[in-house]
This record gives sequence, C-alpha cells and structure tokens, in this order.
Amino acid sequence: MKLSIIIPIYNEKETIEEIISRIEKIELKNIKKEIILIDDFSKDGTRELLKKYTKKYIVLFHPKNKGKGSAIKTGLKEATGDIILIQDADLEYSPEDYPSLLKPILSNETSVVYGSRFMGFNLTSKFKTKSTILPLHFIGNKFLSFITQLLFFSKITDMETGYKVFKKEALNNIKLKATRFDFEPEITAKFLKKGMKIKEVPITYSPRKFDEGKKITWKDGMKALYYLLKYRFLD
Repeated sequence: MKLSIIIPIYNEKETIEEIISRIEKIELKNIKKEIILIDDFSKDGTRELLKKYTKKYIVLFHPKNKGKGSAIKTGLKEATGDIILIQDADLEYSPEDYPSLLKPILSNETSVVYGSRFMGFNLTSKFKTKSTILPLHFIGNKFLSFITQLLFFSKITDMETGYKVFKKEALNNIKLKATRFDFEPEITAKFLKKGMKIKEVPITYSPRKFDEGKKITWKDGMKALYYLLKYRFLD
C-alpha cells in the first residue's frame, strides 16, 4: 500500500522544512509514503530550500504562479499511490492526524475522508486561545458547509478543510478544472454528485493570522459559493 502526500507550496520558507520533518516521522504500518512537493513559483526563498529534497522526493517547480488548485493537479499527475492525501505546507494541519484520517479508508468504510476542524468544536475556548480560528473564517466556513449540505444532501461540517484524503480510484471519471482555492468546492461537489460518501474525522488545527502568512480571504469564500452552485446545477 502506498500513500501519496501532495503538498502545494507558495512562499512557505518558514514552515516547509518543519512540515516535511514531521511527515517523515509519522509511522504508518505497511504503508509506504510518497511525498510530492509542488512549488507554485514562490518568491521568498522556498524554491531554493526545496532543491535539497530533489533526490529524496518528487519535487516540481511551476514556471509561474498558477494557484493552489493547479499545484494539486500537478501533484496528482505524478502520484502513484493507492491513496492520496492533500497536505498544506504551513503548520495549520498536523501530520500526526494521518492515522485517524486513513483509518476509514483502510477499513473500507469509505473512499473519501475529510479532516473536520469543527467536529467537537468549542467556540468559546477557541476564541480565547492564541491560535484561534478567525471569527469571520469560522462563520464563512460554517456557511459554506451549510450550503454544501443543502445543495448535495450531505452532512459535511467542513467543506473547506485542507485535509482531504481519498483512494486514487475515487477520481476516476472526475475532471478537475479548478486552479486556485476553488479546488475545495469543486472536488467536494464532484465527489458528492458521483454519489460518494465523505466520511469526516476530527483533527487538530492551529490557524494562522494574515500577518503570519494566511492567504485565503472573504473573496475566496464568495468564489467558493459560486462554484458550489455551478458544480451543482451546471457542471
């Protein structure tokens, strides 16, 4: 069994080495890890750091900035694993959650697993901690997940999660067009329209603030709403 870990990267010089190190330390019984690093034309020195991994992992460099969705699609083309896992390059999502993310797939309970930041979510305690989910992001994510529930009759709590894990065969007959943050609503919509069950498991989450490098904005949320409607009724 092989797990392909796809890591889209853009200007993550401060975190990329640590996230790779943490992934390397994760032990998965009878599963080989294939790490695929895609740099989306970083300008902060990330590209130079990644060059030292070229002999150990699959490292790909975009000739220009194309967006997160494009980086993920580049990684998917190179992936040879039975299972695909999308891993953000920052430190918001914890690789230590891999065993719980993989368990439903390995037990044949489902072919698609999302790591939910909101299962068992305690709003008050989260807002009192230093690493807090920004209020607007919390409201926006919950709203988009609610719209996903209405449009696709699902019980999904975190459509926008960065942790998406699935059998490679789950992408059969699915053509992905997204190039940027619209990847999240597109792949979710197409999994659900295909009649696939998305199993969610709780994950740990340490969100960044904008001055720490967080990139997604309210405009991306509006685009996500548009794409949910588009992929439900038009595509």
